[in-house]
Amino acid sequence: MYVYDEHDRQLAAERVAQFRDQTERALAGELEEDEFLPLRLQNGLYVQRLAPMLRIAVPYGMMRSAQLRRLARITRDYDKGYAHFTTRQNVQLNWPELEDVPDILAELAEVEMHANQTSGNCIRNTTTDQFSGVQSDELVDPRPYCEIIRQWSTFHPEFAFLPRKFKIAVNASENTDRAAIQVHDIGLQIVRNDAGELGFRVHVGGGLGRTPMVAPVIRDFLPELDLLTYLEAVLRVYNRYGRRDNKFKARIKILVKALTPQGFAEKVEAEWAHIKDSPTKLTPEAIQRIQAYFTEPDYAALDNATDLLAEQRFEHRAFDQWLTHNVDTHKKPGYAIVSLTMKKTGTPPGDVTDRQLEQIADLADEYSFGEIRVTHQQNVVLADVRQDRLFELWQAITPMGFATANLNTLTDVICCPGGDYCALANAKSIPVAEAIQRRFDDMDYLYDLGSIDLNISGCMNACGHHHVGNIGVLGVDKKGEEFYQISLGGSSHHDASIGKILGPSFAREDMPNVVSKIIDVYVEKRTEEETFLDTYRRVGIDPFKERVYA
Repeated sequence: MYVYDEHDRQLAAERVAQFRDQTERALAGELEEDEFLPLRLQNGLYVQRLAPMLRIAVPYGMMRSAQLRRLARITRDYDKGYAHFTTRQNVQLNWPELEDVPDILAELAEVEMHANQTSGNCIRNTTTDQFSGVQSDELVDPRPYCEIIRQWSTFHPEFAFLPRKFKIAVNASENTDRAAIQVHDIGLQIVRNDAGELGFRVHVGGGLGRTPMVAPVIRDFLPELDLLTYLEAVLRVYNRYGRRDNKFKARIKILVKALTPQGFAEKVEAEWAHIKDSPTKLTPEAIQRIQAYFTEPDYAALDNATDLLAEQRFEHRAFDQWLTHNVDTHKKPGYAIVSLTMKKTGTPPGDVTDRQLEQIADLADEYSFGEIRVTHQQNVVLADVRQDRLFELWQAITPMGFATANLNTLTDVICCPGGDYCALANAKSIPVAEAIQRRFDDMDYLYDLGSIDLNISGCMNACGHHHVGNIGVLGVDKKGEEFYQISLGGSSHHDASIGKILGPSFAREDMPNVVSKIIDVYVEKRTEEETFLDTYRRVGIDPFKERVYA
């Protein structure tokens, strides 16, 4: 993974010193709140329902064990002993004191971490597939391109105050999209053209929130070396024409819709013509320099442990279930990709204690070359585990609560912190997630149901990505009471779609029964090979609506 050079370290240190001075002036009353607001936001600091919230950047979801241990210490010394993994592969602290934030940022800088541009109307953390670099079906490793975008966008003076926040995601897998690129402001799919040249299919204008949209393609093929100049053209057009008079209509998706994808693309192409050969254009040497940071670890020459795993699976049914659901194929013989689930029933999805952070760091050192990845689904990945040590790893993580074999099932819930923490939330999310998990506690039944994405958001800002859940849950306010609206048929993958609202909302206590009725319709209507989404797309929303509101 990328390692800071002297320039990075100096930049981080100066940023911490700058924010320390700004915070001290704010606490002394020398800065008004409206003056301090944009300064704290671009350093990842929010004011939430009960306390400040600090969002820490995890570029493309990757962390080293030393960084995990530092996060553990920070949560213990400056917070309440736990942190939260977000749907954009970042880490949030929910209880820091304002006066402690500069000290926290200084400690993060010591281990090459920061909170720069994790909020504010700027380019946020660039994300990608958590299996990047180790999956067999990707064209190339997308992480170097994410790092190139990160370096280009960090403190870019032209894009520090965009009309609204801006999110970019990159995907290189040909068969799946774990990065949800089509619901980002810019989504980049790495492709090859007919001549075999590497480049990008460019989607612009996706997003969730109040006006959910799937991003249209504005360029089928962008040559690799033109990546930054084209992104710059997109951002310039947005900066020039994006609305600033109404924050609810300020995202780039609104501009793309207003101009039409073709009209927007024409403006981008016209802008790009002026800058495509500028010094921002990439060179092969520049790309190779960044790629050199993402070398393979010291893999051993191994054969696949097929016979050993078959024997262990036969003798231990729980291990067999875990291997089936939480372990994926690695590009290297004898290795496997392991997902540690942070979705044990009774634990808020994505939450992790200081002790667990230290345990994950130890696991990374012991089993995966000292690195971990945070996922879009709020889980954690050990990307390089030897197959002949999988059983040993499973035994180690079971008492830690990381071996729940529910990955990609109904109870692998994506969930925002909701009304328990967030000042914007209309309703709580965490209790709804737990109630549904408790209702569907039969693992064999979950496996029979197959893959189902259940996403929960506490408000229309959609931090839980409810719009693209196969089953989406949105917290709404009805005269001071918490209710929940259901949508069906969403997807964040290559077949991206926005879910349709089922009908009137439900009280919190009704939610497990409502989801049960939806699942009952699916079980009755499905064919042998169909997933929930397949069945929904074939039969439509009416059978579900009739059952739920009968």
